[in-house]
Amino acid sequence: MPPRVIVLNGGSSSGKSTVARCLQAILPDPWLTFGTDTLVDAMPGGGTGIDFAVGGEVIVGEGFRTLEAAWIQGIAAMARAGAGVIVDEVFLGGAASQRRWRDALDGLPVLWVAVRCDGDVAARREAARGDRIAGMAVRQADLVHRGVRYDFEVDTTCTGPEACARAIAGEVISRTPGPSPPPSRRT
Repeated sequence: MPPRVIVLNGGSSSGKSTVARCLQAILPDPWLTFGTDTLVDAMPGGGTGIDFAVGGEVIVGEGFRTLEAAWIQGIAAMARAGAGVIVDEVFLGGAASQRRWRDALDGLPVLWVAVRCDGDVAARREAARGDRIAGMAVRQADLVHRGVRYDFEVDTTCTGPEACARAIAGEVISRTPGPSPPPSRRT
């Protein structure tokens, strides 16, 4: 079955959001995109269980995990209802983070994609953005990939988001069955 969910996992400023928007533009069917930033932005202020420390450390508590679990289940429900979904995620817990998503997406065809970027390059992007805590990109560049299993990988260090999206789209299309060949005729 062709993927109904594409999970893009990479560190801060690795280019996941831009790759996701490019994917939306080139995939043959409409796809929804949801990112971890969307979840964080939707959280109520104070007491949500997520803190951003100096040096780029992200500290996640139980309050965040409770809301995150509901969010993950909601995204899985949209995919089960027939929507194609691109998830722009940061697996701070590596394999444990992927496990939460795997459990929620059980039974759905998923393409797991690593979005890699050299930490120094991501740090320059982070500084240029101005909306991230300094150090987050370097801290997450390798951390988010530890113990995570992927179907496909792209590296945005030297490859632009459009090329990465085309490569991912090619993988999605290669997993999409084509029409059955006509039956052969015997004479």
